[in-house]
Amino acid sequence: MKIDRGADFRAFWTERRLATLTTVRPDGTPHVVAVGVTVDFDAGLARVITFGTSVKARLIRAAGTDGVPVAVCQLEGPKWSTLEGRAVLRDDPDSVRDAENRYAARYRQPKPNPQRVVLEIAVTRILGNA
Repeated sequence: MKIDRGADFRAFWTERRLATLTTVRPDGTPHVVAVGVTVDFDAGLARVITFGTSVKARLIRAAGTDGVPVAVCQLEGPKWSTLEGRAVLRDDPDSVRDAENRYAARYRQPKPNPQRVVLEIAVTRILGNA
């Protein structure tokens, strides 16, 4: 799904701000954490880099190649936007390097981390007023 909501939407998702990522634990309770996220508007993907041992990574890894439903949301004042989709875990060097480069362009160069993985979210729905 290509993400094409105009220049204001694109700016909202490329300016430096943090977001929350929501996953669901096996018992059905939400797991919500602050994350840095990047959006590939042409591919319809959002990416989060993290430790492979983090709770969010373990929850997504457990879902396998079919992925797991997640939501990533950011807000500033009255503006907000949520990207919903299915997340899969990528740990191959090319995917990790690509996600690190995207993260560096939006935030800053991440510190080296040999345990880094990428949570790749195929966006299926967009909510919000941003």
